[in-house]
Amino acid sequence: MSRLDKGEPKSIISKGIADTEGREHRPLSVGTARASAHHGELLQGVFEDGEGRLHRGLVTLPLPSQESTVTFWPREEGGIRTRPENRTKAARAAELTLSHLGLDGKGGDLTIESAILIGHGYGSSTADVTATIRAVAASAGTTLCQSTVARLAVAAEGASDAIAYQDQAILFAHREGRPIEHFGGEFPPVFVVGFRGADDQAVDTLGMRRARYDSEEIETFRALRGLAYRSVRLQDPMLLGRLATVSACISQKHLPKPHFDTVLALSQWFGACGVQVAHSGTLIGILLDANAPKAALRAGEIAKTATDAGFADVQVFSLNAEGVVLQ
Repeated sequence: MSRLDKGEPKSIISKGIADTEGREHRPLSVGTARASAHHGELLQGVFEDGEGRLHRGLVTLPLPSQESTVTFWPREEGGIRTRPENRTKAARAAELTLSHLGLDGKGGDLTIESAILIGHGYGSSTADVTATIRAVAASAGTTLCQSTVARLAVAAEGASDAIAYQDQAILFAHREGRPIEHFGGEFPPVFVVGFRGADDQAVDTLGMRRARYDSEEIETFRALRGLAYRSVRLQDPMLLGRLATVSACISQKHLPKPHFDTVLALSQWFGACGVQVAHSGTLIGILLDANAPKAALRAGEIAKTATDAGFADVQVFSLNAEGVVLQ
């Protein structure tokens, strides 16, 4: 029977550990942490930094109702084991976090509990990786800042969504692990009706070719970035829906959704703010102004229509809708 089955005592490593600068670490203990999923992106493309250099970036749509929970069981001998097995990204994240904390050579076991669907745009691997980084940090009795968590996640995965920043509205360089721009506030209040085609196959994100945007699309991204900033500052769901729809239309050229035109028509029929997609997955979402009259009722009607039309994984959730929980 392994230590994972027996239940390990709280303090596993009894001796203090000194880092490379001679500071004494508290003994490692069992650490547990969580990270949420997301429902694709509100915006994805190529954007300029302050010096005019182009970076691939995205704005993540948080989905807090789904999450990964990771427990880290430290041990003296090196190496990382995972359960389930072969969670190589999470194992790499644990190694990188131990190294960042000055604990090179230490090891442990990871238990990963998650019902997040893989390969459809929910950010399952990023949730596992982010929760792992937080769990290892908790094991060492510390909390890492969001920018450090994001940087370690990208180092472990190669590319990562902005889950480390939770529900903050930021434009994130997902292959570099840093924000391109903080929009300076929360997303405006929206309801999201999310789903995917019943026959949609999981997307191999590692095997995907990177989208090659032309000059016209890059100019469009500049305008969409401005709309994202204004939608946050003005708390305007219609602006958010408009930019998300244009971004989703551009995504159709690179990873087309078979039912996109049908969903776009459905959004217009119900007077929704717009449509968003997972740019490296199968998910589609319809955005509604949460403060509009009968918004919750309309969200339920859209969800029923999507279910009756044969879409899968239909769900309604809210983002920054005060006093409303639609999960």
